[in-house]
Amino acid sequence: MPLPDADARTTHLNGDAAAPAGLPLAGIRVIEFSHMVMGPTCGMILGDLGAEVIKVEPLAGDSTRRLLGSGAGFFSMFNRNKKSIALDVRDPRGREIVLKLLAGADVFSVNFKPGTVDQLGFGPAALSALNPRLIHVSHKGFLPGPYEQRTALDEVVQMMGGLAYMTGPEGRPLRAGASVNDIMGGMFGAIGVLAALQQRDHRTHGTGRGQPVQSALFENNVFLVAQHMMQFAVTGEPAAPMPSRISAWAVYDVFTVQGGEQIFLAAVSDSQWAAMCREFGFDDLLADARLASNNHRVRARDWMMPLLRERFAPHAAAELAARFEKNGLPYAPITRPHDLFDDPHLLATGGLAPVTVPADASSAGRAIDTRMALLPLTLNGERLPLRQPPPAVGEQTDALLRDLGYGSDEIAALQAANVIAKPAE
Repeated sequence: MPLPDADARTTHLNGDAAAPAGLPLAGIRVIEFSHMVMGPTCGMILGDLGAEVIKVEPLAGDSTRRLLGSGAGFFSMFNRNKKSIALDVRDPRGREIVLKLLAGADVFSVNFKPGTVDQLGFGPAALSALNPRLIHVSHKGFLPGPYEQRTALDEVVQMMGGLAYMTGPEGRPLRAGASVNDIMGGMFGAIGVLAALQQRDHRTHGTGRGQPVQSALFENNVFLVAQHMMQFAVTGEPAAPMPSRISAWAVYDVFTVQGGEQIFLAAVSDSQWAAMCREFGFDDLLADARLASNNHRVRARDWMMPLLRERFAPHAAAELAARFEKNGLPYAPITRPHDLFDDPHLLATGGLAPVTVPADASSAGRAIDTRMALLPLTLNGERLPLRQPPPAVGEQTDALLRDLGYGSDEIAALQAANVIAKPAE
């Protein structure tokens, strides 16, 4: 079948993932050629905002589906509100299908090495000739420069970009406890796509053309630690790792209290300090001239904090939480990620959406019913909905091919030749 004209717009598939007209990216089609976390995060954000996101997977499915340990949640978390088409892109017939999708798409999102997509004919220059309106977003380890050809991972750039140094204690660099660069790198990729869509389609000075967009792990990490770079610039003193830093706030720490429980307590302003002292009867501290302001108290932490730890130690964590809450003081329980499934605020506000993880993305080997965290924002007072759970491998392959004009016999022939995935049994 011939490819459609560059200006042709395919009729987007109507189905469970069809975006309500009220979502901002309804009518935008994204072809996602990515795996792991960074690229899928970009596609998830665009999908949550209403775009139709079509994930191109190999016949066996994205390898991220089969990760164990800390990677077991990657696929189910970052691939909601997407459709899956599974095919062999190294077969010319499979490549033709992808090109047909791209000819009618708005965005192509990729996080494979540049050589991979160029060899397949999916590089920015080739796709711009096919579809001048296409925005090509690449999720990379490094932006162009001396490091560009290095292989990067989230942990690699945390180590070389100062974040691991800042997170761990002295002499013990420690990666952050989440995929911060992968997730934020995907966010910046999505921001770049939104900017490129605006520049293409603006009603008075839109160019009508797409453009390449790049986001990178290393540069994202540099952005995260830039506050510490500027700290050095303005003070002349290197930033200390977080466990041994000089805090900007006098009371801003974890306290071990009755029964060995732990709770984070803070008093970051003079009014909060006064409220805390009055609530707990610390009149001597409130009257002490050495503790008259936050900066005074920061300088006094060496003797003040042991005193506060001693005074808070006999109290139960729940009691301290209630009394801090009553006075509008910052506090927090020390919560494990799985505890958040039962968080009353998230449950009451719709921050967790019911979802079924397909069996081929579950280490249990069966479908899992659970709840999933939504994007942390509202539009017009509403959370962005989960319209479709993470797809099974190739779940929408047949429907998408029919949408492109393939007939039943052609689809059957492609299945028989192992160019596209066979229907799940």
